[in-house]
Amino acid sequence: MKRKATAVWRGGLKDGKGNITTESGVLAQTQYSFGTRFENGVGTNPEELIAAAHAGCFAMAFSAELGKAGITPESIHATATVTLDKTDAGWTVTESHLDVMAKIPGADRTKVLGVANVAKLGCPISRLLNAKVTMDAILEE
Repeated sequence: MKRKATAVWRGGLKDGKGNITTESGVLAQTQYSFGTRFENGVGTNPEELIAAAHAGCFAMAFSAELGKAGITPESIHATATVTLDKTDAGWTVTESHLDVMAKIPGADRTKVLGVANVAKLGCPISRLLNAKVTMDAILEE
C-alpha cells in the first residue's frame, strides 16, 4: 500500500507560499507558508499534518488492540501535539504527545491503559517518527 501527497512551494522561505494536495483529494491545494508554520497564519503546516496523522493512526490502532482484548469502545478521542524545537542540528520534531480519552462503559481501567500503551508503540506513525512519543490516556465511563 502506498499513499501520496504533493507539496508545491513558490518563492523564498519567508515571502513564499506553498500548497499541499493529497492523492485522495481531501486536501486540494491547501495553503501553507512560513506564517502558518512559525507564526499564526491561516493554513496548515507539516507539523500539523503529522499531528493529524499520528492522532488518526493511534485512534485506529487503539481500537484494533481493544478489539483483540475483546473490548469495543464507544468512542476514542485522540489529540497529538507535535513539538518543533530549534536544536543544534536545526529545526527538529522532538516529540509527539498523545492525549487520549476513551469512552468504554464498564471497562477495566488498568487493562484499557495497558492496551493503550501497546497501541502507542504499535501505531505505524509512532514507529515512523524518530522522536520521543508520549501519551496521556483518560478512560471516560
